[in-house]
Amino acid sequence: MQPKSQAMWALLLSFLWAAAGAYPQDRAADVRSRIDGIIAEAYRTAAAGFPCQVKSRGKPRVLRWEEVDRCLNSAADRVNWDDIGRRLSDIRAAAAQMSEAEFEDALETALDAQALTYDRLFKVSNVNVLLPLTNSLLKYLPSDSLMELPVTDKAGQLVGTFGGTYTYERAGGLATANTYRLTLFQYEDRNGNIQTASDKLLLDSFGVPWESAMTQRGFRLRSDKFVRN
Repeated sequence: MQPKSQAMWALLLSFLWAAAGAYPQDRAADVRSRIDGIIAEAYRTAAAGFPCQVKSRGKPRVLRWEEVDRCLNSAADRVNWDDIGRRLSDIRAAAAQMSEAEFEDALETALDAQALTYDRLFKVSNVNVLLPLTNSLLKYLPSDSLMELPVTDKAGQLVGTFGGTYTYERAGGLATANTYRLTLFQYEDRNGNIQTASDKLLLDSFGVPWESAMTQRGFRLRSDKFVRN
């Protein structure tokens, strides 16, 4: 083969290799875009009732935990999880070039990116109040939100700084096989030690300043709610 022909073949092969490499990337971008669109729709549905008017009570002033929980749980209940799950399953079936890990990463990224800030969730007339760290609030909390904010207990004492959430799961006992799961939080005390709340059922036992929390993301749809076959 002549040198000129060899160069042409080399150029053609390079083009084909580049095209072969670009196709999966383009397909992956398309899959991510379709996932983003479905998740955006789910957030729009959930946010239809926002902002919720939430009152406060007590000393120190704390937003009423039952109103906070009702607002968040009602928002999640508005989403048609089965329909969203089926549509995600259809996308997954058509995206054979993506691994399960890549697909899950795309879903989690979309859920994180579109999480809503607290000032979009709650309408609060007095900024000098505490946002209660209820189990429901923590359940929808993005993993990087509220970090290092001061945590105050029910008596108004500063106990430390917020250090993230964790899950507590317990069986229902000998009489039942049911289990229940709670989302709790940990905090760093004034001595630098990591502590957890002694009470598992969190209502208004602890809170963080609303003024500091209001611009942070506070409502993230949970990926485990999507049923995907």
